[in-house]
Amino acid sequence: MNDSFNSIEKEADKMTELRYIDKKNSTFKRTEGGFVSAEICGESYDRVLVTRLFPFTNPDKFISIRTPDESSREIGVIKDMKDVSKETREMLEEQLLLRYFTPIITKVIDIKDEYGYAYFHVVTDRGECRFTINMGSDSVVRLTETRLIISDLDENRFEIPDVTKLTVKEQKKLDLFL
Repeated sequence: MNDSFNSIEKEADKMTELRYIDKKNSTFKRTEGGFVSAEICGESYDRVLVTRLFPFTNPDKFISIRTPDESSREIGVIKDMKDVSKETREMLEEQLLLRYFTPIITKVIDIKDEYGYAYFHVVTDRGECRFTINMGSDSVVRLTETRLIISDLDENRFEIPDVTKLTVKEQKKLDLFL
Protein backbone atom coordinates (compact mmCIF):
# COMPACT_ATOMS: atom_id res chain seq x y z
CA MET A 1 0.00 0.00 0.00
CA ASN A 2 2.83 2.39 0.91
CA ASP A 3 4.62 1.69 -2.43
CA SER A 4 1.40 2.52 -4.29
CA PHE A 5 1.07 5.81 -2.42
CA ASN A 6 4.72 6.71 -3.13
CA SER A 7 4.24 5.92 -6.81
CA ILE A 8 1.17 8.18 -7.01
CA GLU A 9 3.00 10.91 -5.12
CA LYS A 10 6.00 10.72 -7.49
CA GLU A 11 3.69 10.87 -10.52
CA ALA A 12 1.88 13.92 -9.05
CA ASP A 13 5.22 15.63 -8.40
CA LYS A 14 6.29 14.94 -11.99
CA MET A 15 3.00 16.32 -13.37
CA THR A 16 3.22 19.54 -11.36
CA GLU A 17 6.94 20.13 -11.87
CA LEU A 18 7.70 23.14 -14.06
CA ARG A 19 10.66 22.35 -16.29
CA TYR A 20 12.30 25.19 -18.20
CA ILE A 21 13.72 24.38 -21.61
CA ASP A 22 16.72 26.12 -23.16
CA LYS A 23 19.54 25.34 -25.59
CA LYS A 24 21.58 23.66 -22.82
CA ASN A 25 19.03 20.95 -21.96
CA SER A 26 17.26 20.35 -25.29
CA THR A 27 17.65 19.48 -28.95
CA PHE A 28 14.85 19.91 -31.48
CA LYS A 29 14.74 18.34 -34.96
CA ARG A 30 12.38 18.36 -37.93
CA THR A 31 10.70 15.06 -38.72
CA GLU A 32 10.11 13.73 -42.23
CA GLY A 33 6.40 14.48 -41.85
CA GLY A 34 6.97 18.17 -41.15
CA PHE A 35 6.58 17.92 -37.39
CA VAL A 36 9.13 18.50 -34.63
CA SER A 37 10.80 15.91 -32.41
CA ALA A 38 12.82 16.71 -29.31
CA GLU A 39 15.22 15.46 -26.71
CA ILE A 40 14.64 17.32 -23.47
CA CYS A 41 16.57 16.65 -20.27
CA GLY A 42 17.64 13.26 -21.64
CA GLU A 43 14.11 12.15 -22.61
CA SER A 44 13.26 11.60 -26.29
CA TYR A 45 9.96 12.62 -27.88
CA ASP A 46 9.18 11.50 -31.45
CA ARG A 47 6.83 14.45 -31.84
CA VAL A 48 6.00 17.53 -29.75
CA LEU A 49 3.33 20.23 -29.91
CA VAL A 50 4.29 23.88 -29.56
CA THR A 51 1.81 26.21 -27.81
CA ARG A 52 1.92 29.82 -26.69
CA LEU A 53 0.83 30.29 -23.08
CA PHE A 54 0.17 34.00 -23.71
CA PRO A 55 -0.53 34.17 -27.47
CA PHE A 56 -1.75 37.77 -27.58
CA THR A 57 0.25 39.51 -24.88
CA ASN A 58 3.61 37.66 -24.97
CA PRO A 59 3.85 35.65 -28.21
CA ASP A 60 7.62 35.06 -27.96
CA LYS A 61 7.74 34.20 -24.27
CA PHE A 62 6.51 31.18 -22.29
CA ILE A 63 6.24 28.64 -25.09
CA SER A 64 4.83 25.33 -23.87
CA ILE A 65 6.25 22.12 -25.33
CA ARG A 66 3.68 19.33 -25.01
CA THR A 67 3.04 15.70 -25.90
CA PRO A 68 0.78 15.28 -28.96
CA ASP A 69 -1.55 12.72 -27.39
CA GLU A 70 -5.02 13.31 -25.91
CA SER A 71 -3.63 14.28 -22.51
CA SER A 72 -1.31 16.86 -24.12
CA ARG A 73 0.99 16.71 -21.09
CA GLU A 74 3.38 19.60 -20.73
CA ILE A 75 7.01 18.53 -21.11
CA GLY A 76 8.42 21.96 -20.34
CA VAL A 77 8.35 25.69 -21.04
CA ILE A 78 10.69 27.91 -23.00
CA LYS A 79 10.76 31.18 -21.01
CA ASP A 80 11.87 33.22 -24.01
CA MET A 81 12.53 32.23 -27.63
CA LYS A 82 15.95 33.88 -27.19
CA ASP A 83 16.83 30.96 -24.88
CA VAL A 84 17.05 28.50 -27.80
CA SER A 85 19.27 28.41 -30.88
CA LYS A 86 18.36 30.34 -34.02
CA GLU A 87 17.66 27.08 -35.89
CA THR A 88 15.37 25.82 -33.11
CA ARG A 89 13.61 29.18 -32.89
CA GLU A 90 12.88 29.11 -36.64
CA MET A 91 11.59 25.54 -36.41
CA LEU A 92 9.30 26.34 -33.46
CA GLU A 93 8.06 29.57 -35.07
CA GLU A 94 7.02 27.57 -38.16
CA GLN A 95 4.94 25.31 -35.91
CA LEU A 96 3.43 28.31 -34.12
CA LEU A 97 2.48 29.95 -37.42
CA LEU A 98 0.58 26.82 -38.40
CA ARG A 99 -1.15 26.59 -35.02
CA TYR A 100 -2.02 30.28 -34.72
CA PHE A 101 -2.87 31.06 -38.33
CA THR A 102 -5.08 34.14 -37.95
CA PRO A 103 -5.89 36.12 -41.10
CA ILE A 104 -6.34 39.87 -40.58
CA ILE A 105 -9.69 41.25 -41.76
CA THR A 106 -9.02 44.40 -43.80
CA LYS A 107 -12.50 44.97 -45.24
CA VAL A 108 -16.04 43.85 -44.38
CA ILE A 109 -17.97 43.32 -47.60
CA ASP A 110 -21.17 42.00 -46.04
CA ILE A 111 -22.59 40.33 -42.94
CA LYS A 112 -25.97 38.59 -43.01
CA ASP A 113 -27.85 37.40 -39.94
CA GLU A 114 -30.05 34.32 -40.42
CA TYR A 115 -31.49 31.82 -37.93
CA GLY A 116 -28.98 32.59 -35.19
CA TYR A 117 -25.94 32.56 -37.47
CA ALA A 118 -23.96 35.42 -38.99
CA TYR A 119 -22.54 34.93 -42.47
CA PHE A 120 -19.43 37.04 -43.03
CA HIS A 121 -18.03 38.04 -46.41
CA VAL A 122 -14.69 39.76 -45.83
CA VAL A 123 -11.32 40.55 -47.35
CA THR A 124 -8.30 39.46 -45.30
CA ASP A 125 -4.56 39.87 -45.71
CA ARG A 126 -4.77 36.35 -47.24
CA GLY A 127 -7.56 37.17 -49.72
CA GLU A 128 -11.35 37.22 -49.89
CA CYS A 129 -13.11 34.89 -47.49
CA ARG A 130 -16.54 33.76 -46.30
CA PHE A 131 -17.20 32.24 -42.90
CA THR A 132 -20.04 31.68 -40.44
CA ILE A 133 -20.31 32.30 -36.71
CA ASN A 134 -22.88 31.21 -34.15
CA MET A 135 -24.59 34.32 -32.79
CA GLY A 136 -25.36 32.73 -29.41
CA SER A 137 -21.76 31.97 -28.53
CA ASP A 138 -18.57 33.83 -27.70
CA SER A 139 -17.53 33.95 -31.35
CA VAL A 140 -16.51 37.60 -31.19
CA VAL A 141 -14.05 38.49 -28.43
CA ARG A 142 -12.97 42.05 -27.78
CA LEU A 143 -9.30 41.97 -26.76
CA THR A 144 -9.11 45.76 -26.40
CA GLU A 145 -11.48 48.61 -27.18
CA THR A 146 -10.57 48.34 -30.86
CA ARG A 147 -9.10 44.84 -31.35
CA LEU A 148 -11.34 41.82 -32.09
CA ILE A 149 -10.84 38.11 -32.55
CA ILE A 150 -13.64 36.32 -34.41
CA SER A 151 -13.87 32.50 -34.32
CA ASP A 152 -15.96 30.74 -36.95
CA LEU A 153 -17.89 27.46 -36.68
CA ASP A 154 -14.76 25.50 -37.64
CA GLU A 155 -12.70 27.25 -34.91
CA ASN A 156 -10.71 29.29 -37.44
CA ARG A 157 -9.70 32.65 -36.02
CA PHE A 158 -9.78 36.02 -37.75
CA GLU A 159 -8.49 39.28 -36.33
CA ILE A 160 -9.51 42.89 -36.70
CA PRO A 161 -6.57 44.76 -35.12
CA ASP A 162 -8.38 48.11 -35.07
CA VAL A 163 -12.08 48.44 -35.89
CA THR A 164 -11.68 52.21 -36.16
CA LYS A 165 -9.60 51.66 -39.30
CA LEU A 166 -12.68 50.21 -41.04
CA THR A 167 -15.13 52.51 -42.80
CA VAL A 168 -18.16 53.80 -40.88
CA LYS A 169 -20.38 51.54 -43.01
CA GLU A 170 -18.24 48.49 -42.15
CA GLN A 171 -18.27 49.40 -38.45
CA LYS A 172 -22.09 49.62 -38.48
CA LYS A 173 -22.30 46.12 -39.98
CA LEU A 174 -20.04 44.84 -37.20
CA ASP A 175 -21.92 46.69 -34.42
CA LEU A 176 -24.79 44.20 -34.69
CA PHE A 177 -22.48 41.45 -33.48
CA LEU A 178 -20.51 43.18 -30.75
